[in-house]
Amino acid sequence: MTANPLLSITDLPRFADITPEHIGPAVDTLLADARATVERITADAVAPNWANTVEPLTDATERLGRAWGAVQHLNSVVNTPELRDAYNANLPKLSVFWTELGQNLVLFQRYKALAAGPEFATLSPAQKKLLENDLRDFRLSGAELPEAEKERFAAIQTELAELGAKFEQNVLDATDAFELIVTDKAELAGVPDDALEMFAAVAEAEGKQGYKITLQFPFYFPVMQYGDNRALREQLYRAYVTRASEFGPAELDNTPVIRARLPLVREEAQLLGYKDYAELSLATKMAESPEQVSAFLRDLAARAKPFAQQDRAELEAFAKSELGLDSLEAWDIAYAAEKLRVARYAFSDQEVKQYFPEPKVLAGLFGVVDTLYGVKVRPAEAPVWHPDVRYFELVKDGAAIGGFYLDLYAREGKRGGAWMDDARGRRVKAGSVQTPVAFLTCNFTRPVGDKPALFTHDEVTTLFHEFGHGLHHMLTRVDVLGVAGINGVEWDAVELPSQFMENFCWEWDVLQGMTSHADTGEPLPRALFDKMLAAKNFQSGMVTVRQIEFALFDMQLYGDFDPTGDWQALLDAVRAEVAVNFPPAYNRFANSFSHIFAGGYAAGYYSYKWAEVLSADAYAAFEEAGGANPVTGAKFWNEILAVGGSRPAIDSFRAFRGRDPEIDALLRHSGMVEAGEAVAA
Repeated sequence: MTANPLLSITDLPRFADITPEHIGPAVDTLLADARATVERITADAVAPNWANTVEPLTDATERLGRAWGAVQHLNSVVNTPELRDAYNANLPKLSVFWTELGQNLVLFQRYKALAAGPEFATLSPAQKKLLENDLRDFRLSGAELPEAEKERFAAIQTELAELGAKFEQNVLDATDAFELIVTDKAELAGVPDDALEMFAAVAEAEGKQGYKITLQFPFYFPVMQYGDNRALREQLYRAYVTRASEFGPAELDNTPVIRARLPLVREEAQLLGYKDYAELSLATKMAESPEQVSAFLRDLAARAKPFAQQDRAELEAFAKSELGLDSLEAWDIAYAAEKLRVARYAFSDQEVKQYFPEPKVLAGLFGVVDTLYGVKVRPAEAPVWHPDVRYFELVKDGAAIGGFYLDLYAREGKRGGAWMDDARGRRVKAGSVQTPVAFLTCNFTRPVGDKPALFTHDEVTTLFHEFGHGLHHMLTRVDVLGVAGINGVEWDAVELPSQFMENFCWEWDVLQGMTSHADTGEPLPRALFDKMLAAKNFQSGMVTVRQIEFALFDMQLYGDFDPTGDWQALLDAVRAEVAVNFPPAYNRFANSFSHIFAGGYAAGYYSYKWAEVLSADAYAAFEEAGGANPVTGAKFWNEILAVGGSRPAIDSFRAFRGRDPEIDALLRHSGMVEAGEAVAA
């Protein structure tokens, strides 16, 4: 078994060596080792202390977690039928183990005795916070339930894990299953040349004539945003919004998955003494109750909806008078918005994109990190899972303090979206520091031919966002694994460092150093930047209410909603309350809403807006100091990034800002303040 690459965690995963055949034996070995460790700890007659209880359990579960983390990552970025089968076969084993660990009463008693014993006073704040979290998590894992209910709780956990995996796999397969070959270039009128080159290159690589369009975002969105062919836009829109629904193959329909999931999470919550899953979800978050979250979202909706209604009215009027569209349909919105943006601000996304070649963008991003924190980014060597992937190290004072993998481009077998994940956490073992490592994954347009990839400004912002998550993980100074970096951070605060980083994409001093026209090499002109800045909040009202729509639907779905009821009707009701854009009846948004059905955001999607209040207010401290600077950067590192989950997020925010968060900066950054209006905190 020593040849099994999943059993070697002394360094980074040996991705090139891992095959599906390694997964089952490695999982079985690591589970057996972990269970043996738990048995030794619980049989120990010596009074519990950090060294004989927490440390050995951390060692065992870290080995298991890192090996399975590598498998999960591969399943997300280079999915194959063989890998998926191995993943699905072993997922229930992991679910059973984590549930039995959380329900181990003897272990729970040892942790309680440790927290109540004399050693507790000598522990570091991070160690105390970990113990506090662990005691809470024992209770939330059903440790105090009667045996029969424990068994039912464990069965629910296993089934939910399998349903989550099935949901995500259905979305991936439904996305990859669609392709459209267009042979007549005239049908793609308006679509930018670089997108056409990509469509043609993919078709040619498969031995096909013409242009291949898929539902992966770099293929789908250029047609929706620029394509003059309205019928083609409608065709693609319908395919995109009916993915994993009853309108496609039955085996990829997520309707039964949702129907099975909702009663299970209600039952899980009620077993633990909560009214519904929304209450259970908030037990580990900053927000105090579903009512508080709903009030926050509705307050924000009340502020944003007048701006959204104005956005919609302007778009409808423009579409009718300038584009000849008597009705503005869902498949027209991105197209009409781009035309209106060009008419109003005299620039297009495509024009801006020419100034953001990938090498220049990365150099600019790394420059911001150096300016803020005095940290250099340098290429390094590590085994990778695909030729697209690169590895880098963060270096401070000549020493590597962290590392990250960068996987930027969309491809088949890779789930959509952008995310950061934990490859390895920081901890001190045997007196030496284990440096943290992150996975940073996006789905951008890949290079075509010998030209570098060109990113839209939105993609640049996404890259900064994910890198913000990565910095939260990599710049921690906490030595206790369970609360180092992103670990232990309340879910509704975890977006603070990521959304915070987005703001630097709008600083002139930053953009000057990260732009270079693809043909001329010229940096972004100030006149074009001023137009971008003027358009920054273009349709921000519509964008905001759309996010609120998703968040309110999520909170209500996991709250008072009858889990056997019609969730499409619930979504329609939420839209009637807050939305200004109403999709056609065949839209099945919920069926691909992986965030809340497979991605950990169940009754937590509000976190994006909640954390945006924190991030906008935090960035305001940099605005007050004149922009990106090392003094404010050092304070942000010390009080937010360095402490990770070792103290409550609200305490970290107060330590940085000197007060509680206020909503003023978010509304101002979003352009949702009338001239001269004073904003209530």
